[in-house]
Parts: sequence; structure tokens; C-alpha cells
Amino acid sequence: MPDSPVAPLQTVLAALADPVRLEMVRRLHREQRPLACAELYDGVTKATASHHFKVLREAGVTRRADEGAQARQQLRLDDVEDVYPGLLSSVLAAADQEAGVPVSAGR
Repeated sequence: MPDSPVAPLQTVLAALADPVRLEMVRRLHREQRPLACAELYDGVTKATASHHFKVLREAGVTRRADEGAQARQQLRLDDVEDVYPGLLSSVLAAADQEAGVPVSAGR
């Protein structure tokens, strides 16, 4: 199934505004690979996590990448950056700074 287009800016920003979703995106960005859904959340129910995955997918920020019976989430960094240059990189850098994560030389 092809990816849906990246949503309008307001929708993308709303998806990233939720702390749980932002942490999911931070984890995907940090790992630079598709991650199993269970690796992306702490402290919320599976149903709540599924809702957050749906919001991120509908905003065009992530895609579902099925590997056998395992559902994974993948960050669509390049797609979002093509539509909104610098947006996701800036939001993630600010979130890392707020969380006290040191900026690596590779960024």
C-alpha cells in the first residue's frame, strides 16, 4: 500500500504536539530503523498506543512496516522534510534538548 501524502502543516504539528507521540518519533529517529510497536511506548495501554500510531500515520509522519507477523513503525523523515524543510529535524532537536539529550556530532 502506498504512503499517504504528508498532511497539512497544522495536522503534522498537532500530531507532534502530544508528548507520547513526540517520544515515539524521537525513538524512531534515534534508532534510524523501523521499530516494533512495543519498543515505542511506555506507560500507556496498547489501545492508546494504537491510537497514537494512527494519528502519526494519518499525519504522514510514520508508516507501518510489516515484517512477517511483526508490525513495525517507520519514521518518514525524508518525506516530511521534503514538504516542510527543517520542520521535523528542528522539532526533534528541540525535544532532545528539552530532554537533556546531548547533540551528537553527526547531526
